[in-house]
Amino acid sequence: MPRGRYRLHDPDDRTPPADEHFQCAPGPTGWRYVSRRTTGTGAPTGSVDLTLDALGRPIRLELAAAHWRVRGAALDGLTWVRMGADGTDAEQRTADGRAFSGESPAFLIATARLLRLTPDAPTARVRTVAFTAPHLAPRTLDQGWTLLGSEDHATDTGTLTVDHYQLDDLETGARGTVHLAGDVVLAAPGVELEALDSPPSVLTQAE
Repeated sequence: MPRGRYRLHDPDDRTPPADEHFQCAPGPTGWRYVSRRTTGTGAPTGSVDLTLDALGRPIRLELAAAHWRVRGAALDGLTWVRMGADGTDAEQRTADGRAFSGESPAFLIATARLLRLTPDAPTARVRTVAFTAPHLAPRTLDQGWTLLGSEDHATDTGTLTVDHYQLDDLETGARGTVHLAGDVVLAAPGVELEALDSPPSVLTQAE
């Protein structure tokens, strides 16, 4: 069960960085990621709880940031409820999409797991619904994913496979590279892995 800390920052502006303290693990029916987010001084700013099924589909999402909460799942495309922190002003919406996205590294792992790119089929386009702190307002966007290659590295606990992806925002044209090892993001635009207490889990794919 990997535990660690990501440092998050906006690569396009000078927004103060945040820390995401996470743990994740595969289970009998899929994978779960939970985290809490803090400022650089340790003040809490939000949380993420994401569960995938064996095919990589989001069967439960819970986000908290500032005065807003979101609960969602893959249902009739993607369905979610956005509400105030006290449960008021709840609004349910549905969109045509396959994955949720946002600032958390959890969404990168989840989308890569959903797409299951291979050297024989290295590219895919996916429609996502993104939630961004502090208001968690939804935005539908299309992403392009390309598997650039994989490398095996010998470690004290065995072979670690690192997958390299090119990630394109098809609306803005922004492009970045995502490096994944199992269920841990090693590096990505705006994401730095600062601490890891145990090795990544190897995620197997259901047929």
